[in-house]
Amino acid sequence: MTAHVLLNANNIESHLTPTCLTLISVLDIFDHIDSTNRYLMSQAQNNAPSGAVCFANSQTAGKGRQGRQWVSPQGANIYGSFLWHFNNVALLNGLSLAIGVGVIRVLQKYGILDVGLKWPNDIYSDSKKLGGILIEVTSRPDGKASAVIGLGLNIDLPPHIDSITQAYTDLKTIAPHVTLERNTLIAHLLNELLPITATFETQGLSAYVDEWRQYDCLKGKVATLYVGKQAIQGTVKGIDNHGLLKLQHADGMETVFTSGEVSFSQ
Repeated sequence: MTAHVLLNANNIESHLTPTCLTLISVLDIFDHIDSTNRYLMSQAQNNAPSGAVCFANSQTAGKGRQGRQWVSPQGANIYGSFLWHFNNVALLNGLSLAIGVGVIRVLQKYGILDVGLKWPNDIYSDSKKLGGILIEVTSRPDGKASAVIGLGLNIDLPPHIDSITQAYTDLKTIAPHVTLERNTLIAHLLNELLPITATFETQGLSAYVDEWRQYDCLKGKVATLYVGKQAIQGTVKGIDNHGLLKLQHADGMETVFTSGEVSFSQ
């Protein structure tokens, strides 16, 4: 496990496929940054093209879902984002699920099989959070939409971090015998995730929904879904074809949800 080698753009590019190289417009590497997502959101406002990519060795204000901080110690994990422009924001439904499938595919190529997906955009292992996806979308004056897709993936974290309030794990723990070099892993992730994103507007979630269901680590679990201040209990029945969460209530009725935060017991 060699997580702490510093990031290097030339090293990353040397492992990119020809297809992926054509999709990248710029690859920025930062030693320290407040947030890779925030950086690319500002770049999008300055008309940066699709395929702008950035990664950092550490973040001082990493962004998670629901406004949470993503803890980002120096050189320990993967913190990165990329920008893509879409013609129709309505066609982005389910993009985070497709990105999750892409992350699982890459980890499986390393022989890391004990990983799953927690709706709507978390990577889990052994009921603990391994990584997360954060997609932020803004409308453009021309009617199109800009999406910044952020990925945080834990490689080597200390066993106890006071500021992290949920159970977490890292690749060092779940795959101690797998050699993981961050530059190479980032390249493999880009090779998978950029083509998914570039073709998502035409392919949609239907190209990934069955595969996502194979990795669903919530299905069949009794859980609580938090939507705003409302807590809704039920049994998770998976996702529908549009990527919405299906929750079965105590009376047997099912409801689908477009968003929310799910809490479940092991």
